[in-house]
Amino acid sequence: MIVSVTTTSDPRLAPYAAVKDRDLARRDGRFIVEGRVTLQRLIEASRFPVESLFLSETRLKPLAPLLWKLDPSIPVYAAPQSVMDGITGFHLHRGVLAVARRQGEAGCAELVSSLATPSVPLTLLALIGLSNHDNVGACFRNAEALGADAVLLDETSCDPLYRKSIRVSAGTALSLPFARSGSGADLVAQLQAEGIETWALTPQGGDPMQALEPPERLAIVVGAEGPGLPGDLMNRMRRVSIPMARGVDSLNVAAAGAIALSHVYSARQRRCAQA
Repeated sequence: MIVSVTTTSDPRLAPYAAVKDRDLARRDGRFIVEGRVTLQRLIEASRFPVESLFLSETRLKPLAPLLWKLDPSIPVYAAPQSVMDGITGFHLHRGVLAVARRQGEAGCAELVSSLATPSVPLTLLALIGLSNHDNVGACFRNAEALGADAVLLDETSCDPLYRKSIRVSAGTALSLPFARSGSGADLVAQLQAEGIETWALTPQGGDPMQALEPPERLAIVVGAEGPGLPGDLMNRMRRVSIPMARGVDSLNVAAAGAIALSHVYSARQRRCAQA
């Protein structure tokens, strides 16, 4: 349902007002999606219901095939770019926004339990203490591309449904199963209670990753850049390191996670080919 908007004071656009200022303060179960790629994943592959779309008038025609997939009852607000910018509070050059709603989010223990079937291979990426939205989004994108079944986050990690995280993830945060709850210690305990091996990525002092054959059920655990994973927590897991050239102390956390996931994915592909 296309609805034309001609004024910045239209009350129907309240969820889109001052987007940047309100991103981190949303407490009503809604979240914002920005850009064509993320909108497509929201509509075609997401478990989250769409409340409305807000588009620049110039985006209506290019997005028409995608808009046809929406329930006709969902409003698609369309406005001149100047009106859109006035409502959102900044120049939105992509001209594409949507509001979606959270629903039925499981905690980490519940998600791990639902995935931990003993006879089925399982790859998880666990994020502990990641407060950078770009890194969280990149971790999701890498996890989706490299065969992870889900992403787990402790309560100190940032929300993967923050607008920037979703955008950096190329929308994969909308489709890849995830849960965010509890402490890092709780998360590791839940994984190990389900018989899932845990690899703690560390820049040095761990077993060389290339020499390891990944187990059938594995969680790759990464910590924030700089401090990394707490020492007492790493002591409860297998420490694994990615060999690096001299003079470099560490990798970006998303890059390190991607290398580890690629190692596991390649091993699984080899096993399938040999079966």
